[in-house]
Amino acid sequence: MDTRKKNYFGQFIIYVIAIVLSIFCLLPFVMVVSGSLTSEQDIMKYGYTIFPKNISLLAYKVFFNKPDIIINAYVISTIVTVVGTIISIFLTSMIAYVISRKTLKYAKAISIYCLITILFSGGMVPWYIVCINYLHLKDQLIAQIVPYLINGWFVFLMRNFFQSIPDEMHESAKIDGAGELKIFVQIILPLATPALATICLFIGLIYWNDWWLSLMLIDKESLRPVQYMLRIIVSNITFLKSQLTSSPEVQRIAEVLPDEGLKMATCIITMGPIILLYPFLQRFFIKGIMIGAVKG
Repeated sequence: MDTRKKNYFGQFIIYVIAIVLSIFCLLPFVMVVSGSLTSEQDIMKYGYTIFPKNISLLAYKVFFNKPDIIINAYVISTIVTVVGTIISIFLTSMIAYVISRKTLKYAKAISIYCLITILFSGGMVPWYIVCINYLHLKDQLIAQIVPYLINGWFVFLMRNFFQSIPDEMHESAKIDGAGELKIFVQIILPLATPALATICLFIGLIYWNDWWLSLMLIDKESLRPVQYMLRIIVSNITFLKSQLTSSPEVQRIAEVLPDEGLKMATCIITMGPIILLYPFLQRFFIKGIMIGAVKG
């Protein structure tokens, strides 16, 4: 009886600690939501609070002043994220599977090549010249997809996972007459679901949060993703506030512009799809990281 009471007490303490930690993790998100609903004057006077003193939707009204632009940006971001993630996962898993095979003659050379891309970069100017002059990616939708298709770290994560799959499965499939492509698609990929879900989340985050490629390669407004559009809006408001200081009346107008509220609203608008995606991948996330990390 005493042992059961000790076990229950221990579980109770663990649950309490987990709940407290969850609350602390949730507080920043709540403060971001509160900040997006707080007027600029209240933020300057009271700072960021858990509950807004006076609810203001001005930040969201500024964002959705022209809803067609934001909707188009959301469509572009969604297309780039979905297409880029699917292609990137397929290419990454193919490279990882190839270098995970012990029978491949140049597996070590390919692995070293992938490692070099992690350790060294060619530089911004050569990268830009290649993208513009050789790949002709200027003002193309694929310009927001191609540069991020292969990531060396994800290749090694997948390779380590493939190496944890017993060679006997591959050999038995070969005996049954299956080719390499059939083995890869019908046997290896279904077994690699945890690792695939893990890098799917990472790659999706990279594509969804990216505004750098648009800044460098996209001039057409119709091809700008939501992250870049929101960055432009926030930058314009910040610049406008820094310039509107010529008279007391103009100064009061500048004080009303929701500079801080816009930054918080930007976080809320852009994090929605990721919050919806994560619960579906969370059960694979830890397993994929652990298996891909411990295998050398």
